[in-house]
Amino acid sequence: MEATILVNKIQIRVRYGETDQMGYVYYGNYAQYFEVARVEWLRKLGISYKKLEEDGIMLPVLKLEVNYHLPAKYDDLLTIETSLRKKPSVRIEFDFKIYNEKKELLTTGYTSLVFIDMKRNKPTKAPASILNLFEK
Repeated sequence: MEATILVNKIQIRVRYGETDQMGYVYYGNYAQYFEVARVEWLRKLGISYKKLEEDGIMLPVLKLEVNYHLPAKYDDLLTIETSLRKKPSVRIEFDFKIYNEKKELLTTGYTSLVFIDMKRNKPTKAPASILNLFEK
């Protein structure tokens, strides 16, 4: 794995409806946590998913990996650390780490997304608005 380039942290409190009968966060909810963290990572850089779509770019997920180390539970305040794996090209790749308030590592994950030109419905190079961030 290449060195991380940019890191952002957000916090999410586990809601009751996100838990299963054991009181643990239901495994499928981690994909949503990663999505929230990814959107906020972009927002921190001044990039909006909404604006990307208005400009004709979609970002579907190609790959999702989740590794569960310890369970997150109802009312836990989770810290999600999102890091960019490498400079985007046609794909953009993120690593995730989720910690609880005791700073225990609960979950790690990875997503790979592809930039799609909505008019052609084909992969395309990352928009200049994103690539320019790496020129600074």
